[in-house]
Amino acid sequence: MIDKRHISRFFAVQILFCLAASFAHPVTPTIIKDRGFGDYIFGAALASMMVTNFLFSPFWGRLVSYVSSRRIILVCSLGYAVGQALFGLAQTETALLLARVFAGVFTGGVFTSFLTYVVNTSSDDNRGSLLAATATIQIVAGAFGFFIGGMLGEISVGVAMAAQVVVLGGCGVVFYLICQDDATMDRGQVRAGALFREANPIAVLVSGRKFMTPIFAALFAICALANLGATAFDQSFNYYLKAQLSLTSGYNGAIKGVIGLVSLAANSTIALWLINKTDVRRSLVWVYMLCSASIMAVVLIDAVVPLVVAVVIYFGIFAVSIPLTQSVVAERAKGGDSNLIMGYYNGVRSLGGIVGSLSAGLLYTANPKWPFVLGLLTFGSAMLAAAYHYQLGRREDVAEVAA
Repeated sequence: MIDKRHISRFFAVQILFCLAASFAHPVTPTIIKDRGFGDYIFGAALASMMVTNFLFSPFWGRLVSYVSSRRIILVCSLGYAVGQALFGLAQTETALLLARVFAGVFTGGVFTSFLTYVVNTSSDDNRGSLLAATATIQIVAGAFGFFIGGMLGEISVGVAMAAQVVVLGGCGVVFYLICQDDATMDRGQVRAGALFREANPIAVLVSGRKFMTPIFAALFAICALANLGATAFDQSFNYYLKAQLSLTSGYNGAIKGVIGLVSLAANSTIALWLINKTDVRRSLVWVYMLCSASIMAVVLIDAVVPLVVAVVIYFGIFAVSIPLTQSVVAERAKGGDSNLIMGYYNGVRSLGGIVGSLSAGLLYTANPKWPFVLGLLTFGSAMLAAAYHYQLGRREDVAEVAA
């Protein structure tokens, strides 16, 4: 088990990594506009990355058992950095999409390994809080990274992209140096054919029958729907600020900086209280309902200041939903299939993101507000799935007591 000093170092580097992962986001609309690419590209580019993220997440999740999370993080951080370098240099739509495809191969490995490392090296007593901290870091550091990237973008797009490449690659090396081995199987047992069969994403979805129950199905439906809506909303809002409101990357980054502060406050108070003091399954229902309500305000409002306020409220509420959902998944993932389940969880989220990003790009070309309507509908559906999940969980609790 990892001690407090070790986990503090791990989280410190993770913060830096998640900051850097967002440096490119505020300058992406500028890249698309300045190079004459179509509006749909902002959605297609993210979808391209998420397709390979989805395809490779089960592979990385399975490989962790043999080679350890720290080695996966090293390889994937370097691969992610190369992919972002290619993205920054792309001069055609095809080159940009291929760069995102390449980066997506490795992003799944990094973020899956963050989860598996915490799960594999924590105790039952602190696993939930550590996973909540991981989720908080990804949300909050991502928002502040957006702010930093926006400020760097005011200097030039190249500065923002170069900073991202250097920091991502450097973090991978530091992770390798500070993390412990958490492999659970001897590398001599690796059989390439068997590994690829087990890590085939379609086969993994099918093999999910080993652990899939109605309550797991409802839980993964929540993950997919929420990430679909969140991706459609986030990507569209980022582009909306540039294309519809003509705001520069600095304004874009500043807004995300405020969102980061709100998310940090929400996750360090509300999320932790909900995890420690309430039935998280029931709390998820209310959180997704509030997400739906805040997005409805965004759909109905056109004035800049009230629109931004509604967006900040939405992101604060959504930030709370991430550690809650992750905590429920991790609680269910205890046992021998934990790595596979966490990889499955990351893959399902990617699948939702693929649909969300593609839909956002296509819907935006028809009407800039339609991606927000999609977010409203999917978060409403996630709320219903959460309510069903809670009902199933209560029945399971009653059955266990009766037994």
